[in-house]
Amino acid sequence: MKSGSSSPSSASLAATASASASASSTASTASTGLSSQSEPASHSLIAFVKLLDSQAYSRISISGFYALWHMGTPEAKYAAFEEKVKRTVYLDNISPQVTETVVRTALSQFGTVKNVQFIRNYVESRNIPQSALVEMENLRQADVIVSELGQLPFMMSGMPRPVRARRAEVEMFDDRPAETGRGISCRWLEPNDPDFQVAQKLKRLTRKHAAEASFVLEQQLQEEENLAKQQNEALQANYKKYDMLDRVIADGTVKCLASHYNIRQADD
Repeated sequence: MKSGSSSPSSASLAATASASASASSTASTASTGLSSQSEPASHSLIAFVKLLDSQAYSRISISGFYALWHMGTPEAKYAAFEEKVKRTVYLDNISPQVTETVVRTALSQFGTVKNVQFIRNYVESRNIPQSALVEMENLRQADVIVSELGQLPFMMSGMPRPVRARRAEVEMFDDRPAETGRGISCRWLEPNDPDFQVAQKLKRLTRKHAAEASFVLEQQLQEEENLAKQQNEALQANYKKYDMLDRVIADGTVKCLASHYNIRQADD
């Protein structure tokens, strides 16, 4: 009786254990299937990220796992360059004797000067005023320089003309990075090439612009020379007037005239 009654109980226990084992096996199989399905997706995403750029990466959390992303992409470099342009000031009409140290010292009263880059004039090699790009620490300092130099004359290194300042532009930088999707390619053109005439027009236009710039510079230098002569003549005339007054007071002529016309002379 005992053996007969224990047999069904053992069978039911064995069946329960078998069912739980199969259920756990099914759950394990399902979880394995899910992980096997999600694993290729994560691998493909990481492979896609690496395909974009495989040099330096920063960590990005995506759905519980971390991908690596490069911060030196062309878009990031161009964005950093645009921020640099915003805090850069273009200075013009600078004396040829001005050096980087002089510029830093002169503009240190407005803020911290990070970089000074003089722009060379490849068209004219004469001793003419030069220009420079000055990078400040932040945008507010650059705005202050443009505002102050626009309202008040700012002399630098004894230049008889005040320095002019305005906001820098992208085209002023010769080391600017290329925009995304744009590049420069050089190749020889045959006379029968459709772009040959376009290149010829660009060459003639470049020479025309150089001639116009040279003519304008010649006129500007001539006007500055005439203005300098007028200012020098006015300075000499004023100097002669004050010198004559000093000599009249020193030799006593003023006292004689005052006594002759009965004019009371002030002690000062």
